[in-house]
Amino acid sequence: MEGKDFRMVAKTMYGLEDVLVKELETIGAKNIEKLNRAVSFEGDMTMLYKANYLLRTAISILKPIYSFEANNEKELYDNVYKYKWEKLINCDGTLSIEPVVYSSIFTHSLYASQKTKDAICDRIRKMFLQRPTLTKDNPDIILNLHINENQVTISLDSSGESLHRRNYRLATEKAPINEVVAAGLIQLSGWERDTNFFDPMCGSGTIVIEAAMYAYNIPAQYYRHNFAFKKWADFSMPEYRRMRQQADKQIRDFDYEIWGSDISGSAIKTATENITNAKLHKDIELFRSDIQEQDPPEGKTLIITNPPYGQRIETDDLFDLYELIGRVFKNKYSGNTAWIISSDLDAFKYVGLRPSRKITIYNSNLECRFCKYELYEGSKKVSKQM
Repeated sequence: MEGKDFRMVAKTMYGLEDVLVKELETIGAKNIEKLNRAVSFEGDMTMLYKANYLLRTAISILKPIYSFEANNEKELYDNVYKYKWEKLINCDGTLSIEPVVYSSIFTHSLYASQKTKDAICDRIRKMFLQRPTLTKDNPDIILNLHINENQVTISLDSSGESLHRRNYRLATEKAPINEVVAAGLIQLSGWERDTNFFDPMCGSGTIVIEAAMYAYNIPAQYYRHNFAFKKWADFSMPEYRRMRQQADKQIRDFDYEIWGSDISGSAIKTATENITNAKLHKDIELFRSDIQEQDPPEGKTLIITNPPYGQRIETDDLFDLYELIGRVFKNKYSGNTAWIISSDLDAFKYVGLRPSRKITIYNSNLECRFCKYELYEGSKKVSKQM
């Protein structure tokens, strides 16, 4: 199905915009432009399906449909009212509006959302004597209301539930890493899928599962079938199925090892459940072990780990842990590369190794650093007062 191209916006986490640009280039998107926590691009409906199914670092895929200026609430209402919503929303249908507001004019996002909802429903009720129902529970249409000062853009949300919800996690440990962030870390590390992969503090297994999906080229939403675009009037099930089949044919073999370990028995139990649910239990090896006791896989290995932050461990114990991580990396993992993500910037000083790269990234609402350590023989120690 060759359809007409239109503009779309893929939303992401801060720090992953460049990764998302590369992903969009790989799937054939056109006119790609990096934004703040988002990337805009063009394509047809098939590209919209592909973007939802394949992009590992996208949170949602929006289709902007209406933009205007509004300098007060009356202008907001009047402009929204002008749009032909009856062509998009059934009078007996269901609707959800998700506001994102950065404005000194509209200081309450829920109020802006309410005025938008009133305008849409008033127009439809005037024409059909009936109005759509607002609901958060699997609505027919999800609208994204974005206001930046007086610039208003209303978009169709094609994803529905956030794309970080891959549908493989049955359970989590405390403060799990977001799946989109985990996938982004793997790509930021530059891993070419040509070495082993190891997470020595794997928690509920998100990083090793995302690593396996990347290694075997399993589509990001392989385990998920529910998307908001399936309720759109122009949705084509045959084209959607064709897209999925073509993408699934690209799943491939991987010749190296993927390991995860954790000192917590409950973490290993949770990770095992999630990995089994993803049908990756033959592809990921898990071990219950202290980081200083666990030997790395034989051969060249990339290590990415998400140690406990201050929210999960007392400060003194946290610094001791990070000092231990640095010592173990230096003594047992020489010749390899390790990356650590943490929101506790003071704790990084206790690793005692000089990072060759630092990247700022957000995990949910926490500002984090993603630091790279080249673990060559005699890695340089650094002062805790650096």
